[in-house]
Amino acid sequence: MAGPSDPGAPVACWKRHIVRQLRLRDRTQKALFLELVPAYNRLLEKAELLARFSETLLPEPNSVTPATHQGPWEEEEAGPDSDQVPSPAALRVKWQEEEEGLRLECGEMAYQVVVKSAALGALESQLEERQSRLAALEARVAQLQEARAKKARQVDARRALNAAQQAAYEALRAHAGRQEAALRRLQEEARDLLERLVQRKARAAAERNLRNERRERAKQARVSLELKKAAKRTVSISESPDALDDGITEEAEPPALAAEPKSLESEAIEKWRRPFSFKKRRGHSIGGAPEQRYQSIPVCLAARLPTRAQDVLEAHLSEVNAVHFGPNSSVLATGGADRLILLWNVVGGRLKAKQTLEGAGGSITSVDFDPSGSQVLAATYNKAAQLWKVGEAQSKETLSGHTDKVTAAKFKLTRHQAVTGSRDRTVKEWDLGRAYCSRTISVVSYCNDVVCGDHIIISGHNDQKIRFWDSRGPRCTQVIPVQGRVTSLSLSHDQLHLLSCSRDDTLKVIDLRVSNIRQVFRADGFKCGSDWTKAVFSPDRSYALAGSWDGALYIWDVDTGKLESSLRGPHCAAVNAVAWCYSGSHVASVDQARKLVLWH
Repeated sequence: MAGPSDPGAPVACWKRHIVRQLRLRDRTQKALFLELVPAYNRLLEKAELLARFSETLLPEPNSVTPATHQGPWEEEEAGPDSDQVPSPAALRVKWQEEEEGLRLECGEMAYQVVVKSAALGALESQLEERQSRLAALEARVAQLQEARAKKARQVDARRALNAAQQAAYEALRAHAGRQEAALRRLQEEARDLLERLVQRKARAAAERNLRNERRERAKQARVSLELKKAAKRTVSISESPDALDDGITEEAEPPALAAEPKSLESEAIEKWRRPFSFKKRRGHSIGGAPEQRYQSIPVCLAARLPTRAQDVLEAHLSEVNAVHFGPNSSVLATGGADRLILLWNVVGGRLKAKQTLEGAGGSITSVDFDPSGSQVLAATYNKAAQLWKVGEAQSKETLSGHTDKVTAAKFKLTRHQAVTGSRDRTVKEWDLGRAYCSRTISVVSYCNDVVCGDHIIISGHNDQKIRFWDSRGPRCTQVIPVQGRVTSLSLSHDQLHLLSCSRDDTLKVIDLRVSNIRQVFRADGFKCGSDWTKAVFSPDRSYALAGSWDGALYIWDVDTGKLESSLRGPHCAAVNAVAWCYSGSHVASVDQARKLVLWH
């Protein structure tokens, strides 16, 4: 069949096909009637002949006797017995019978002619229908061929575009590789510059101390010389008593200066100690300015195990992801996927709505009170953390700088400082007074949770590792691997133990004094419901608490490692987060079905 470039070829083809079909039909139908028409003609001729014979044989009135009308056929039929000659009446009957038979045959043949004509008409209609269908199919074939040619051209164009895009992608990939290499070089240069800056500051401090020491020695030598001169000099009664007082004062200074080398030696020893200590102490920044620290939060000496649910509420419009008690244990904060933070008063074992904090740009993943209880910090899926002041409905500050969801936000023990962790594989320190990022820590895996101690930041990651960062230095000081993705971290009040929850359905207690895993908690039926399932210590570090995918709460004894109890009932969905108040009397839990439960 001709291609789409020759539009007249398909028309000539189907015309020739119709002519061939008509000729074939003519031959077929003509063959059917070739024998019927001559036979019919012969019958008509015989009928006409018989009619003429019958007319000639009819007797006329007063005609001759029948014996004179015998024809030659009568003689033949008579044969040897010529005495029996058929009468004209018998011959007439016989001819009438033959004529009737011929008429019947003619009627039959005429009926067959009608039937054949009807069949021929039906066949002609079928032929016309098939010819019309053939024409439609040929037109459809032409359209499909045209569409196929068009699609082929589109495929060629797409292939050319794909090749161009692939070339552009390879160029971008090569450019990204060069940029990453440049970034690594810049990061190495930044680390080198920071180390050089720290070393230069250390040298400057040493030089300053040396100058001060020389100045003190020179002053001491000058005072000694003046004392020697004063001792040699004769004192008259007229001299003022102030001069004597000055001499006595200066003479009393050398014992204090004599102790200075010992203090310098102790400072040098302290300088080369471990980068951070888990014992609480007052720290100073690199510049030497004293840090403003929060007052310590009073914590109960013995926490009580919860046994029953005191209050159950549908707190949010959608899933609740975070819960945290304030430092006075009478205020509770919850955050959810509805972008709201709700503050609740705990009064007589019941929860009463206190305030709604609005303005979050995305789902809330973490909430935290500062140690004074006057501010609330929340991590959101809007690539930022936001700060509220208790009593104000709108956000006070927005900490922007992450490039992916922020999964954790915590206050540090130093005033106006906070730490955030994100899925963009960074941990950031923030100066809340000026709302800017003071330090960015790059990690190979995205962060799920962070906790802060004295001069230390601990982060849990998706690559099944817990990392320790000295807030006064640029590098990671320690890495502890665990089995399963880390979902949460909880630091004990004495900062000696760390509780981690991971997706291998276990809780682990790490002794930070020796950096070893001390206990591993498991239980039949306990299973982490998500990558942000939170577990916490009790305020006295006697128990570990976590929620399971089936809505149950599990409590383990930290010292023995045994499961103390499991609480079931109000929750019918996975528990996302739990909190234990600082007084040790209440526990709060939230789940994926919008419920907030207060336990006592």
